[in-house]
Amino acid sequence: MSTPLEIDPARVAEIMHEAAEAEILPRFRTLERHEISEKSPGDLVTVADRAAEALLTKRLRGLIPGALVVGEEAHEVSPDALAELSDADWAWIIDPLDGTHNFAHGTPRFAVIVALARRGETAFGWILDPVTGRLATAQSGGGAMIGGKRLILPAARPLARMTGSLGQKIADRLRARAEAPDAPPIPRGFTRYRTVGLEYMDLAEGKLDFARYAGRLMPWDHAAGELMYREAGGHAAMTGDGRAYAPGGKRPGGALLLAPDPDAWAALGALMP
Repeated sequence: MSTPLEIDPARVAEIMHEAAEAEILPRFRTLERHEISEKSPGDLVTVADRAAEALLTKRLRGLIPGALVVGEEAHEVSPDALAELSDADWAWIIDPLDGTHNFAHGTPRFAVIVALARRGETAFGWILDPVTGRLATAQSGGGAMIGGKRLILPAARPLARMTGSLGQKIADRLRARAEAPDAPPIPRGFTRYRTVGLEYMDLAEGKLDFARYAGRLMPWDHAAGELMYREAGGHAAMTGDGRAYAPGGKRPGGALLLAPDPDAWAALGALMP
């Protein structure tokens, strides 16, 4: 496919709002037990996830005919599309309901995430908070915005005054190390929202100072948000070798670490390589 990109980012936002209003919000706190299941132990999926992804897939395919679609729920049935991401001229990457555990337990912290990639590199990203209606957008080389306001990260704070998103195990290790004599300072606070989309929104606004994500780093979780953070002025790279994150590339190794600038990134990386 060689179709040039002619897309209105506002139309993508409209489609995301449509999915939230038609398939997600009406089911919030009204799910029956049979409408919640596990893809694997502890990894929940609901009828809202599947219905929202179906709507998003149909609408987004209409915007760029022939584009690859990589959706979180479709991946469970047919994982082959993920391998095609790096070569696809255009690819939609969809997380229809990020934070399913929160959603299924009645916690109002979840998001809809959409990214558009070109040959494995993120070109656009959108994150919607369905509960509040807040929308974050980013375009490669064009900046990031929330609610129509351009996002520009503030200067990095001293490490000991930082608060960030960190997994429980590594947070516990850092706290234990901090009790040793002459231990280096550690960030003052750690959190995890159980919805990476809302974490990325707060990172891009400077409400969180840093984040570290390890494991499988699936593109529907990170493509839109990582672009958003960089376009707001932040520094994002893999801890293993400092290489850039790319949704269509092979995982370079290490974890994805995000910090306000390269110096803060290096200081945090030294604490938790």
